[in-house]
Amino acid sequence: MSYDRYGRGGRRRYHQRDRDDYDDRRRDYESPDDKLKTAIIKLGEVDPIEELPRLEQLIRDHVPRNIPVLSEALRIGVTEQPYKIPFYATMLRILHNSSELSIPDESPLGRLILEDFWKGFQSYLDKVAWRDTRLCIHFFAHLTVARLISDDSMLSLLRSFTAVLDEFGVSHGRAKQAALCAGEGLLIAGPALKEYSPTGVQEIITAIQTYAETTTQQKWLVSPATRISSQAIPSETTVELLDILLSTLNTLNQSDFTETANCIPQPYTTYPDIDPSVLSPYQLPLVLVPPEVIEFDSMSAESGEESQIKKDEWPEFFIRLFPNDVSPDPNSPPGYVVRTALLDIVEIFEVNRKECARLLLEYPKWNLPGTFNPKPGATTVVEPAPGKDWQLESTIIETVLGAYLILPESSKKSIYYIALITELCKLSPSTVGPAVGKSIRKLYTSLSDGLDVEAARRFAEWFAVHMSNFGFAWVWKEWIPDLQLTVQHPRRAFMRRAIEFEIRLAYHDRILKTLPEVMQTPDAYTIPDQAPGPAHEYDDPATPHHDAAQAVLNLFRGRAKIEDVFTHLEALKTSLETSEEGHVNVDSIIRSIVLQSLLHIGSRSFSHFLNAIERYLPLLRNLTSGGISNAGGGVNPEAKADVLTAAASFWKYNRQMVAIVFDKLMQYQIVDPTDVVAWTFMNGVAVGQLAELGGPMNLSAFEWDLLRGALDKANGRVTIARRKVAALRKEDDDARARVKARADETMEIDAEPKEENQDAKVPETTPTDNPALATALNAFSSLTKEQKTALSRTLEGFVSCLAPTSSDLHANPQARTVITEKAWNNRANWGRDEWNAWETWGWYRQFCRAYSPYLKTYSNTLYTVSFAKFEHENDEAANLLKTVWNIATGQEA
Repeated sequence: MSYDRYGRGGRRRYHQRDRDDYDDRRRDYESPDDKLKTAIIKLGEVDPIEELPRLEQLIRDHVPRNIPVLSEALRIGVTEQPYKIPFYATMLRILHNSSELSIPDESPLGRLILEDFWKGFQSYLDKVAWRDTRLCIHFFAHLTVARLISDDSMLSLLRSFTAVLDEFGVSHGRAKQAALCAGEGLLIAGPALKEYSPTGVQEIITAIQTYAETTTQQKWLVSPATRISSQAIPSETTVELLDILLSTLNTLNQSDFTETANCIPQPYTTYPDIDPSVLSPYQLPLVLVPPEVIEFDSMSAESGEESQIKKDEWPEFFIRLFPNDVSPDPNSPPGYVVRTALLDIVEIFEVNRKECARLLLEYPKWNLPGTFNPKPGATTVVEPAPGKDWQLESTIIETVLGAYLILPESSKKSIYYIALITELCKLSPSTVGPAVGKSIRKLYTSLSDGLDVEAARRFAEWFAVHMSNFGFAWVWKEWIPDLQLTVQHPRRAFMRRAIEFEIRLAYHDRILKTLPEVMQTPDAYTIPDQAPGPAHEYDDPATPHHDAAQAVLNLFRGRAKIEDVFTHLEALKTSLETSEEGHVNVDSIIRSIVLQSLLHIGSRSFSHFLNAIERYLPLLRNLTSGGISNAGGGVNPEAKADVLTAAASFWKYNRQMVAIVFDKLMQYQIVDPTDVVAWTFMNGVAVGQLAELGGPMNLSAFEWDLLRGALDKANGRVTIARRKVAALRKEDDDARARVKARADETMEIDAEPKEENQDAKVPETTPTDNPALATALNAFSSLTKEQKTALSRTLEGFVSCLAPTSSDLHANPQARTVITEKAWNNRANWGRDEWNAWETWGWYRQFCRAYSPYLKTYSNTLYTVSFAKFEHENDEAANLLKTVWNIATGQEA
């Protein structure tokens, strides 16, 4: 017994442990190919120049030779660690030399690797993987300067990308990527190509220049430094990607690309050139850039034909925060190289922000010595290069914030850029912290100089999250003088938004203590006088209808059946109609009581809120259809507006909850996105912190969040319905194909097909043949109409706010403020109304550029509805709105 318990059992345990150890050893084992591949990828962990001879020996000693493994490791290094590309080019240059291990009459090892590398590049090109393609072109450009690739084939490769710019109807995203491939390849290979063909070099620059000139209007619309007129002088605080590329190429071309060596490492130039008579340069094969990929997986809203709605790509504007002696001028060759290298690191290492932060701070190791200031306490001090000696941390923060503030939206999620800056501060707080502080002050200053409202909203979001990671420590007293500005000034609006975001991340009392006393007063309009929380209108016994509301609340607390609630509400309605005067809307009172009672129950937690809504969902839908009885039915916009008003009133001290409740009401189809849009333009300002100030209707960041939530909901529903229709149609196609295949198989088996099979045909599937498809098509049609209505109502709302006609002014006799270039130049004297109109106009710009793919679908109808009334009028405000609309919908070049 003891043997069974301890002997055999122990042996089993020992055997299991041995097997686990064997599995661990097998998992940890690396084949020689894997070790060599890892060594290539990790080149330069200490010093790339010193590691190259050792890596060369490892590659040459590796037997048997495995060219695909070597080229794969090189492709990974080039596309995922672009800052190492000059050193990988040097490695390939070394491998072109003969060795004792070389096989007679065989191509050099470097040539064999390059030939296999080209296959991988071709696969990137076929998949239209633009970033990988561009980085491979960087590698080929370095090899051209190293005389491993022929000048004529490299020039031909770059020309194949400039040919994309001449395509009819080419999208900006495709043209921009093609221009970057050609322009950056020329930037690196320029010394060799200019010597070979000055004319060819000029042709490439001219092709990029010609295309860039066609994007002037688009640049005006997405510049973060807002300008009223598209003819205004470009701001010195922003730079556009293609513009700085062209400026760099023109500068280099004027000096015959002799300055290239002053901004890009070229370690391979220390080796003697390969004799062309011994080994001719590699001829890159001819390529053709594939056309744009269009996936037919959706349906067009207007025609019903299959198409795909793609997100529009706009010119990329980067904001500048520091002078040229602190961070490099992006219009100069060194500045362009540094900025694009840092951007590539930020884009590639999104999956690991900590690794990204480390690599950004180690970037000087991969650039030319003397480019940046030495780190504090550095043992080796390098003499600064002439005209350089920049601050690394300021350059990094400027680059990351530039990518974060790209309009209409950044390429990555906002939280990535925010978290990346936090990691940078943690790695080097003494150097990154001051750069972050200077960036905040510079952005804050630019708020009154035309910083776009969407960029300002993101700035407030970043500021609040960053402060939450570092104890909410900020020198608020620096901004106390700005409290003398009008309450709607962008700087004061920024303070309110940033503090509101901070309160969401902490709690009211803690944030209140971080502010100076002068900012804590209600008259400062900086922080609310009470913490965010519910505001149940019927809690006070002195409030009218308190008893009626308490009775309804008790029914909900007791989880009464819906039928009992309906009966009680009918009795309540009869009682109110008897006691109230005739002009009082009894139905509106009952809707307010019901919704506020449900929200009061749901205010304990988010799950309580969802449970309350789901339990009484039929009741809410009945109320919003206009009826109190169980029958209901119909559509009643006033009833839905009452529900939204009641929700906004209940959470008037917590605007985040207003947006959340509105979203859930749309999700449960209690209200439609169009209802939220209409309510926002009519009543949204009443929820704001400044509602008591009155004044003309305006849209702040809060109202824009409500509009964006409604539009995203409408567009998202259409996208889901479109995919469902596409999936059902594919199923039908597959089913018909199977039926046809069986019929063909039967005909082949039978030597003499039967008469009924000779005329048999696979029936065409129509919606009536497939109930599921018919239902999906009806839903798609209904949701498309809802989407169109929501977009139309939003556009009409903006037009009525910013360019009201005489009839609009008669209906809403509030002051009208027109934003013009002359008025903007006089902004120092602006008051509340002017800044209100300015912010509303900014959100109109964001609406047009962010939703341009959807607006283009209905452009003719929407234009007719909103702008036709201005056709015979020379209205300055209307003309400005039409200009923005035409650019966003592609009506103006």
